[in-house]
Amino acid sequence: MSQSVSPSGEPVEVTETAADQALSLIEEQGYDTDEAGLRLFVQQGGCAGLSYGMRFDVEPEEDDAITEHHGLRIFVDPASQKYIHGSVLDFEGGLQGKGFDVENPNVESECGCGESFRT
Repeated sequence: MSQSVSPSGEPVEVTETAADQALSLIEEQGYDTDEAGLRLFVQQGGCAGLSYGMRFDVEPEEDDAITEHHGLRIFVDPASQKYIHGSVLDFEGGLQGKGFDVENPNVESECGCGESFRT
């Protein structure tokens, strides 16, 4: 399985705060955190061309890059890996927090609202 990876050897990094939040949500869904995980992907859309997507999956697909961070399993499909390698997934809570956020070093430009990007 060929993977693009960050200098740390992982397709993406995940902060402890983001991992804790995602694990809590996975458990609320009744999923087994030993098998289930957070799928991070890139899709066509938004005014800049690409946007991030996230969802919880019960298990990874056969060709996914699978990593574990602070107990959270992350699944990234091969097509998304080239766009998000080296990225950091974080979580900002509180009244003004924006939730999950992807800090991507590959982004060349973003739309004004920050919801989509171009590499």
